Amino acid sequence: MRISLAFLCCLMLAAPLRAETVLSYDVNGSSSWYPYFIPETTKDPGILAELVPQIFALTPVRLDAKHYPPKRTNQALATGGLDFDVVSPSWFEGGDLGDAFVQSQPIFAIKEHVVVLADNQEQWMDIKKIRGQEIGTVRGYLYHDDSEYTRIDFKSERELIIALQKGRIQAAIAGELTALYWAKELEVPIALAAVHSDGVLVIRLRKEHQALLGQINDAIIQLRSQGVIDALLAKYTSGQSVASRLSK
Repeated sequence: MRISLAFLCCLMLAAPLRAETVLSYDVNGSSSWYPYFIPETTKDPGILAELVPQIFALTPVRLDAKHYPPKRTNQALATGGLDFDVVSPSWFEGGDLGDAFVQSQPIFAIKEHVVVLADNQEQWMDIKKIRGQEIGTVRGYLYHDDSEYTRIDFKSERELIIALQKGRIQAAIAGELTALYWAKELEVPIALAAVHSDGVLVIRLRKEHQALLGQINDAIIQLRSQGVIDALLAKYTSGQSVASRLSK
């Protein structure tokens, strides 16, 4: 039995079109969040700049990348202007991302230290030392304990290292890979003192999109099992094992 072309056209017009899922996101960090985001280059744009599109390429989601400073990113996430970012629960008080969000499987490990000039390392090996002190931080970044000290905000990790060198601050908080990179680039003799946070990076997804979380998690697990994440970490960190350590 044949169906007329006109009838087929009517059926197609009557059937609702499935809307494409588009998620807006931002993984910039500061302008100096090396090796996670490197804005100066498109050839090697950074670990997260490469990895996030690979994760979502395994899902039906299309990405809309934004480029906001950290403070604006947090504001946009709170209001729904952005759909997700990449953070560590260890940056939040009690590891709580908030009721408006769900989090993905761990992607890879990340650690922050109190960073000081090399000659001062021993004085800052106890994390309690930062209490009541002026501590260098990055404007717009999240810190789980910033009620315990006075934040002295700078625009990036690069500026933190310069401030240490010039004696504007005695200590700062920064990711270990980022701090070591900028210390080498700027030829500043720093040391990593007390551990400030030790956790994993996850995708922080607004809760209205939690139906996608299973597919996102499957994609992360697949890329991890295939060695894609470890290979990408090795590309940017010369295989430093600390970067690929994954908390349980």
